[in-house]
Amino acid sequence: MKVKYDKDINIKYLTDKKVVVIGYGSQGYAHSNNLKDSGFDVTVALRESSSSFQKTTAADLKANTLDNAIKETDVVMLLLPDEKQAEVYKNHIEPHLKPNASLAFAHGFNIHFSQIVPRKDINVFMVAPKGPGHTVRSTFTEGSGVPCLVAVYQDVTGDAKEIAYAYASAIGGGRAGVIETSFKEETETDLFGEQAVLCGGTSALVQAGFETLVEAGYAPEMAYFECLHELKLIVDLMYEGGINTMRYSISNTAEYGDLTRGNRLITEATKQEMKKILNEIQAGQFANEYVEDCKNNYQRLNQLRKNNQQHPLEVVGEELRSMMPWIKKKPLVDKALN
Repeated sequence: MKVKYDKDINIKYLTDKKVVVIGYGSQGYAHSNNLKDSGFDVTVALRESSSSFQKTTAADLKANTLDNAIKETDVVMLLLPDEKQAEVYKNHIEPHLKPNASLAFAHGFNIHFSQIVPRKDINVFMVAPKGPGHTVRSTFTEGSGVPCLVAVYQDVTGDAKEIAYAYASAIGGGRAGVIETSFKEETETDLFGEQAVLCGGTSALVQAGFETLVEAGYAPEMAYFECLHELKLIVDLMYEGGINTMRYSISNTAEYGDLTRGNRLITEATKQEMKKILNEIQAGQFANEYVEDCKNNYQRLNQLRKNNQQHPLEVVGEELRSMMPWIKKKPLVDKALN
């Protein structure tokens, strides 16, 4: 697997192009501000009634309505939630995007699962930062960046890959490394990682550990510290040097417990369930289930969200975090900005 850095990337493939970023959420905020700070011609495209116009003005970014922004642009990066992209493409991008322009994504969901079938006369590529938008922005301002994946689905101009690499470099990816992949590989591995490990697996494990201690009579505050608060310390060690570095740093007692008890939780049955989850993703079952819930006004998602927001872990955590003001001194998420 070859990794490219800024020194390997010809940024001139993007230099003379007008770029439009659709949306000003986590990723839209990061991409547009990073592109601007890198010296590129970028406009944020928003719905006419969007409250984000005020945020883009405060950030000294050009902004326009969807239809007007897309006319005569060269690169359109679609950074709306997955479930909103197909409608916006059909009604606002497809009728206005000029031939030989580029349509870009930060996640392959809509292309891979055919929610969007792009016109045949445009480039289609992906630049997917391997981190949330707030991190893409914060690392950029600190002089570093987040690794990016690039992929090309359609190349009508013969230089779609070079444009994708240049875009990745412009948002900071070239500082950390850019790797080529495919829409299929990025989409399926990303969904699996979110569901089985990073979000679904981790949050379920944390909640189960919290509940086990509380049900055994221990104080909720103690359970919060042991099962959630200290997780950051462990993950930071893994992030820095892998699992071996984490084990090097913790006590012998903790390491022995890790190596002798962890596989009692994550068993072969757990791995078989992971394989089922991956099969559901590969077959399009998850995508269809999610799209259907979106059409039903997020009925299932909203109920699940409400249930988890009321979990005692969240209630106790909010109280304890109020005692730790340093956490909010430099927040990754600031809703006033993005």
